[in-house]
Amino acid sequence: MARLQSQRDAPNTAREYETIYVLRPNTTNDQVAEVNTKVKTIIESMGGKVIKVDNWGKRRLAYEVAKERKGIYLYWLFLATPGVVEEAERNLRMLDNVIRYLSVRVDENIDLGARPTEIDEASYEKASATAADEEDMFLSRGGEDERKDDDDDDDDYTDFTAEKAEKAAKAKAAAAAEAEKAAAEPAAATDEGKE
Repeated sequence: MARLQSQRDAPNTAREYETIYVLRPNTTNDQVAEVNTKVKTIIESMGGKVIKVDNWGKRRLAYEVAKERKGIYLYWLFLATPGVVEEAERNLRMLDNVIRYLSVRVDENIDLGARPTEIDEASYEKASATAADEEDMFLSRGGEDERKDDDDDDDDYTDFTAEKAEKAAKAKAAAAAEAEKAAAEPAAATDEGKE
């Protein structure tokens, strides 16, 4: 069933949309490609035109979503008529790998022929390949080497802490002696004043 156009949409034009969806971090590249193919099929089968697809990679989420702290972000820019976004979001909602999605209308009354597309098969393949997570690479790379070096540094830290504690104890003793001396002086001055 075709959806009715809005009265304010000019004939033979489309709206420009951005859709970003987040996949679970353990999603394989083949599964990412399946989701991308599904979204592409929906957009193109309903008369839309994909302008750009980009895989932003695995990133840390601002807060825990569906018990995940990280996610694979995918960005889509496309031209479509009303109803395409609803259908794409309906399909994204049914996929287990998708944990969040958001679509935003960027512009309206765009001529489909006037907007060049940046998409070819290579860009779809590139969008399905997720780069390794930089944080995981850093943690796995630095783990064992740093632990070996840390064993030597622990002794230095202990010595530094002992020196610091010794200086603090001396300063505390000096402050106590000063306070005792200051307390004794006014008492001696009052005893002299009585005589």
